[in-house]
Amino acid sequence: MRWVAIFEDAPGMLDVRKEKGQAHLDYLIANEREILIGGGLRAGPGESFVGGLWVLDVANRDRAVELIENDPYYAPSFRNYKLFAWGKALENKVVQL
Repeated sequence: MRWVAIFEDAPGMLDVRKEKGQAHLDYLIANEREILIGGGLRAGPGESFVGGLWVLDVANRDRAVELIENDPYYAPSFRNYKLFAWGKALENKVVQL
């Protein structure tokens, strides 16, 4: 089942990003079979990060929550998230990034 997680950063998250950036990237790589796409969100090119987005393919919602809350970036006082079930409209279309 596919899920989309949208993260919203609070003030102070920049310090978490600086401190745990490499651990976060390592975590994404270690879980790349389930975290299909991940990246930071900005209001515009070159601006500061305001959040992030993941596309997950996991067995169930509980597994999505587990992946999110075990991420080194997960700091409830600095980052919250919303989790949505997602159905891909163009199922067979592959996008090259």
